[in-house]
Amino acid sequence: MRTFIFVLLLSYNSIVFAQDDLLALVSKPEDVKKEYVSNAFKSSRVVNGHSMEFIGKGVMDLRILHRFGLVNSGFNNLYGLDQANMRFGFDYGVSKNLTLGIGRSNVGKEWDGFIKFRPIWQAKGGRWASPVSVVLVTGATYTTLPWSDPSRENFTSSRMAFYNEVIIGRKFNNQISFQLAPTFVHRNLVSQATESNDVYALGIGGRIKMSKRIAFVVDYHYIMSGLDKGIYKDPLSIGFDIETGGHVFQLHFSNATGMNEKSFITKTTNSWGKGEIRFGFNLSRVFTVAKGG
Repeated sequence: MRTFIFVLLLSYNSIVFAQDDLLALVSKPEDVKKEYVSNAFKSSRVVNGHSMEFIGKGVMDLRILHRFGLVNSGFNNLYGLDQANMRFGFDYGVSKNLTLGIGRSNVGKEWDGFIKFRPIWQAKGGRWASPVSVVLVTGATYTTLPWSDPSRENFTSSRMAFYNEVIIGRKFNNQISFQLAPTFVHRNLVSQATESNDVYALGIGGRIKMSKRIAFVVDYHYIMSGLDKGIYKDPLSIGFDIETGGHVFQLHFSNATGMNEKSFITKTTNSWGKGEIRFGFNLSRVFTVAKGG
């Protein structure tokens, strides 16, 4: 009798588990809650270039990008620390998927602004969950440098440049994130008649989480066309993100001097192979300025 009861209970449990498995198989996608993936990168920029990450709605991000002189300039220049270039800017989260930003760099005396929009957000579970995020960025720069030849007729439009990029990225797990960013830069005025106004590049960004608060990042842009590769080099930056509560502090090395898309993509002439690199840091401090952030 005991054996019969044991077999009966075992059979009942098997039937219940089998029913649960079948229900899981036939459950509709809309019955599963969609979970959006966040923290692919700790900042809205990898080093120079935009990342697939966004700041929150109603959040203001004060960003200070600081880069010293060439490390190989020697002890007399304290290995570049005697010189410095910087960009400061303000990014604002209009929504979770829309950010507006403005900044100013002393390199080229340039102002820059951008619009960053995320039509597709990586998610898991639920209907139409995407395995990647897709981000669209469009921006413009305006230089205030004096005209090289003020005696000729100069146009305000000649001070401007524009860029557009599509970022396709994925956070694979808690440790690794990767993105590709095809980028187009148009300059209204170039310094030489032999130069192209249009430059095409492919941005590559990656992040490897090393500990709870530290991550290794790589930011590289391969120049596909529009520049003389004998003069201009592909900008490469490597660094470490350090999260310290209210802000993200980044230490990095780069062969690029400029810190907006037009500048670092079209104006990098230093070579990693020759030791022409610069040490720098980026500081991001966020403030909630509107409810709903």
